[in-house]
Amino acid sequence: MIDRWFEKLDLIQAGAAEWVRHYPQRLAAIVAAFALGGAGATFAVANLNADESRISTRQVLESVPTLAIDTQIEALAEHTQYLYRTTQSRLNDSPEALLKRLGLSDPVALQALRNDPVFCKEVLGRLGRTVVAQAQDGKRLTEITARWINSDTTFARWTLRKNEDTFASTTETLPLAPGIRLGSGTISSTLFAATEEAKVPDGVAIQMAEIFSGDLDFHRLQKGDRFSVVYEILQGDGEALGVGRVLSSEFITSGKSFQAVWFKNPHDAKDKGAYYTPQGDSLRRAFLSSPMEFSRVTSGFAMRFHPILQTWRAHLGVDYGAAVGTPARTVADGVVSFAGLQNGYGNVVFVQHNASQTTVYAHLSKLLVHTGEKISQGQTIGLVGATGWATGPHLHFEFRVNGVHQDPQKFAQSAPSAPVGGALRAAFLEQAAAAKTQLAAAGLVNQASAQ
Repeated sequence: MIDRWFEKLDLIQAGAAEWVRHYPQRLAAIVAAFALGGAGATFAVANLNADESRISTRQVLESVPTLAIDTQIEALAEHTQYLYRTTQSRLNDSPEALLKRLGLSDPVALQALRNDPVFCKEVLGRLGRTVVAQAQDGKRLTEITARWINSDTTFARWTLRKNEDTFASTTETLPLAPGIRLGSGTISSTLFAATEEAKVPDGVAIQMAEIFSGDLDFHRLQKGDRFSVVYEILQGDGEALGVGRVLSSEFITSGKSFQAVWFKNPHDAKDKGAYYTPQGDSLRRAFLSSPMEFSRVTSGFAMRFHPILQTWRAHLGVDYGAAVGTPARTVADGVVSFAGLQNGYGNVVFVQHNASQTTVYAHLSKLLVHTGEKISQGQTIGLVGATGWATGPHLHFEFRVNGVHQDPQKFAQSAPSAPVGGALRAAFLEQAAAAKTQLAAAGLVNQASAQ
């Protein structure tokens, strides 16, 4: 009896081995079902163990009559067919050009657009507004819609809709819905080129440059430097209409990481919020690291061969190459002690920040402040030029302490900053931890798109 039982066991094992050899994928399915389903896996095994050679099959053939082609056309004609098309408004748009770009030819709709004051004011000549058209029979417009932000909290929805043989438009004001986007990129030439490649809006790039302006000189970014950013978008009807605030950001340059987290006192409605390091130190330093948002350093704080005097001498400032008309900004709060024409400086502005610290902005093509005026950090004080002793358009920038010239960039980075207050520290650290996780996810966006 026992011998017969072992003989049967041997046959079962041999059959199982043969089944596994022929159906390895089904074995994987059984294992997965067992791992996920428990008792449900037993049911799956019982079904798969059936002898397929004993299962009877039957083929059934039936003829299905088709409708006549005329009947099908009539049925389709009973249902209106709409085609949706989308485009972006351009600075040089006309109603004709917009409809043509949408692939529409409709004289009645064209005249309605020409006569619509809201369309002419808010869509024509506005760059980048999304226009969605609904067309019937491919060419005839039935509805066209555009949206735009009209305040910090609302957006406008303009719609031109066909009603029998005429068109009528409506404009609604609706609440904006905030959303969050992640982005990251690698510097190959400039920050703007990298953000454009990563599909990060220019408004976000400008914010990042401002956030890190006290720690980073964006004229000296190197190829291979990386950034990650988490930012708000402002949505209307599910469409991104604009960008809001940068919530957190990171730059990795020369192997060193710089991070920023936006934080607002949750118990103070008047608090406007500010950016801090993950440790809670404020990123708003007393002095910006550069008097220009974007340009290049053409001559640093060192000995150089003077291009006009043709001799080696100390260069007591930093020169930033930029086109004529580029805005120059003050690096800190202060009072204009002099604004006018002065010797080799040409048009120059002197700003007194306190009893000992002064900054100088020279070779300007235009002065935008006057002597005695109080100015704030980041304010535009003039436009780049080539006045005075200059061989080409650039901004000459100096930093003086008690009349002695200092390296502006080193001094700005050494300026102290204020930390988050003790009572708010726990709330801030919790938000900073969440921001760190979001930045890590943002860093993967660029990697995923590159694969």
